[in-house]
Amino acid sequence: MSRKHIKPHGKNISRQPDSLQGWSITKIRLPAVLIVAVCTIVLIAHWPALSSRALSFDDYQYLVENAPVQNPGWESARRFLTEVLNPSTVGGYYQPLAMISLMLDSASGGSPDNLRPYHRTSLALHIINTALIIVLLYLLFDRIWIAAAAGLLFGVHPMTVEPTAWVGERKTLLAALFSLLSLVLYVSYVRKNKKGFYAGSLAAYILALMSKPTSTPLPLVMLLMDYWPLIRTSNIKYQISKLRKGINLILEKIPFFAIGGISAAITYISQSQSAGTLERSSYGPLRIPLILCHNIVFYLYKIVWPVNLSSHYAFPKSLSISNPMVLAGVIGTVVLIVLLAFSLRRTHAALIGWLIFFIAILPTMQIIGFSNVITSDKFAYLPSIGLLMILAQFLIWLSRTVNAARYTLITIGLLVLAGFETAGTRKYLVHWRDTISLCEYMLRLTPEASSVHDMLGVALLEQSRFDEAAEHFRHALKTGEEHYKLYNNLGSALQSSGKLDEAIFYYHQALQIDPDYAKAHYNLGMAMVEQGKLDEAAEQFYLALKSKPDYAEAHNNLGNVLQSQGKPGEAIGHFRQAIKINPRFIEAYNNLANALGAQGKLDEAISSYRQALQIKPDTARIYYNLGIALSQQGKRNEAVDCYRRALSLAAEEGDEKLVERVREELENSRHN
Repeated sequence: MSRKHIKPHGKNISRQPDSLQGWSITKIRLPAVLIVAVCTIVLIAHWPALSSRALSFDDYQYLVENAPVQNPGWESARRFLTEVLNPSTVGGYYQPLAMISLMLDSASGGSPDNLRPYHRTSLALHIINTALIIVLLYLLFDRIWIAAAAGLLFGVHPMTVEPTAWVGERKTLLAALFSLLSLVLYVSYVRKNKKGFYAGSLAAYILALMSKPTSTPLPLVMLLMDYWPLIRTSNIKYQISKLRKGINLILEKIPFFAIGGISAAITYISQSQSAGTLERSSYGPLRIPLILCHNIVFYLYKIVWPVNLSSHYAFPKSLSISNPMVLAGVIGTVVLIVLLAFSLRRTHAALIGWLIFFIAILPTMQIIGFSNVITSDKFAYLPSIGLLMILAQFLIWLSRTVNAARYTLITIGLLVLAGFETAGTRKYLVHWRDTISLCEYMLRLTPEASSVHDMLGVALLEQSRFDEAAEHFRHALKTGEEHYKLYNNLGSALQSSGKLDEAIFYYHQALQIDPDYAKAHYNLGMAMVEQGKLDEAAEQFYLALKSKPDYAEAHNNLGNVLQSQGKPGEAIGHFRQAIKINPRFIEAYNNLANALGAQGKLDEAISSYRQALQIKPDTARIYYNLGIALSQQGKRNEAVDCYRRALSLAAEEGDEKLVERVREELENSRHN
């Protein structure tokens, strides 16, 4: 009797990828080689990012003015992790892992003057994300060459420059890493049915939310993947059974939805309390559909034709169909919907892949206003996995329908496309060489962008180009809304150029808009110090600290004022508080030592000077002050050594006044 061959039930049994049937050397060799090759090309494409010195928009609050990031330690990490509903270190949502990641880069030598450690980590994360995308596509489609091709096009795409070169966008890269890891583990759970993979996927999802809450829609992405390409209901014959299976798939993800819901609530509260949301009710009821239509087509256009990329895509001046860009978005969206509907006759890949992209990018679509830009390259970083799935399915279809010669041509075409993308990426990175270059590039694309004028003004201010900075701040005020930060920045530029009365006027303008703006109170206090009005200065510093208790600079300068007013005890308290907030604040160490020395506490003063020199060894003024303290203790030889070191450093710095003072002390030492 012959044995009948029994076929599996159902028509579309999805075959497990070879990669999940056993990890022998022969089975992982080709995937490993291809992943390494793709990652190497991505590294070459983005290599110039390591030398970027540009600071973009919120990098100041993420790095330059963020004391916990610049002062690594357990206390900084504790603040990042425990300040959930009202983060104080950076305005916006809860993102502790992103902040801790930047803090660790600071521990390895990163600073506003040395961005390479931050860029090094960001580039490594982007390369890892590229590898994870290849792994995910390989697990889904079991075609390593196609997975590698799609991963290559992602990794070298010019739109990935922004999250890689922008220091503050570490959150985008980290959230993508954990989200992709979550999806890889989820697919492994579906294929292998092992609870460990499920638990790992859930844990990775939590880490993604703690990096950037735009990862919230990931459970919906998983549900869409269940339909395609995982096809978890295709083998079920009856509709009722399919319905039950669908319900089970939803129930399976209840832990994900519960955690995502909690994260969404935390995000809304923390964003509202620490940064606020933007109200655009004046646009009327069509605002949301018009924004969605505009953004859908805009992102597709930039992905297909990535030219004139920018970190600032301004809102259309007229959000109506009378605006050509908005009209193009409406027409393009209608055409897209029609094409997706027609595609259902042959495959569900196009529709599901597009829905994955749309669902993943939806939190950043400006339905709730949180930014002054309508779109951003970084927002498409993780959602692009949906489009990559469509590309992978299309390449699989091509590989089945063309002969070997045409397949070779397609491969060459993909490599040429990757070459063009690599060239575009490196060309775009040229503009990120420094902040001024980046701003000037963006202003060529959007000349009236007030936030870019503001950023350029700040960069010019740091280079002591005060008049140019003031011009850009004034332009920003003309083209944008009267923002309190713009008035404050204009005041800083005017004060630096000696126009004190005019600067004070603009500080008051800033405080009329936001009476609790700590930086304006601080700057106004500094202006009062210049005018010799110490009581008024102290009042402004106190107001700054009332709004921002961890304002180290305000503590330090309030201490200086109190010291001048003959209140050394209070002054010392504020110097110590400044050091507690920022343990690398050498000015506060120096001022504390001066105050202690004035009270005769020379041992404590010398200790404070030495701590300052440990932080910044080549500081002429502190060597000079240390020499005076040692001389007062009768330690002449040590004092002379300090004076000689101070003289050498002051001469290198061109500080003629300090050189003269040091020479006087050396002369006195010889006579004594």
